[in-house]
Amino acid sequence: MHLHQLNRECLLHLFSFLDKDSRRSLSLTCEPLRDVFLDPRLWNLLHFCSPSELRRDNFVLGVSLRHLSVCWYSSRVLKVCNIEDWLKSSFQRDICSKHEGLVSTFLAHVCRMCPNLLSLKLAGCGHITDQDVVSLLQSCRKLRRLQLENCVRVTDGVLDGSVAHGAALEEVKVDFCRNITPEGLRAVREKRPGVRLSAERSATMIPDSKPEEKVALRRSLQKLLQFS
Repeated sequence: MHLHQLNRECLLHLFSFLDKDSRRSLSLTCEPLRDVFLDPRLWNLLHFCSPSELRRDNFVLGVSLRHLSVCWYSSRVLKVCNIEDWLKSSFQRDICSKHEGLVSTFLAHVCRMCPNLLSLKLAGCGHITDQDVVSLLQSCRKLRRLQLENCVRVTDGVLDGSVAHGAALEEVKVDFCRNITPEGLRAVREKRPGVRLSAERSATMIPDSKPEEKVALRRSLQKLLQFS
């Protein structure tokens, strides 16, 4: 018996032991295996180690997706992506322009195609916004677990969205997200006491500031030094 002569359930089970690239390579050998690769039941869990992986055609989004994670643990996140936009050099902006919309676009596809998502983890995704996450909460009503780590552009708007649209949420983590405030965390605890809420370091980090705020601070320090 040849591999492609096995029934669909057996093939799905065999494919489940392979990584994304191996699944795709095998799917290119014949039409029956391509059909297995495209079966949504094979893709109930997806993990990506960088935004660049979202460009590949080695995975399938569908109604069977339950668990999704995009985790980018790279020095580039700290040295480039996490810097406030108005402080970036032209070189840093050029680097970011090559990937800054990848995760947001991908999450928009998830909103349309994966209504049964149960858990989402985003780490080191320095360009996603409140609206990206809130839109997903509105579309994936069964979401139980939301984890955001080192996502510097998310604010209390994500927490407000979790209260307003995350009826099924059981756990929310916003670790190392510098624009989360103690007031936002307090509001979630008051309005959704049943949700397990974690915010390691988030509410104690220095938040983003506008350019004019920096200028005013510098001028104040200069005056202080002049008269001291």
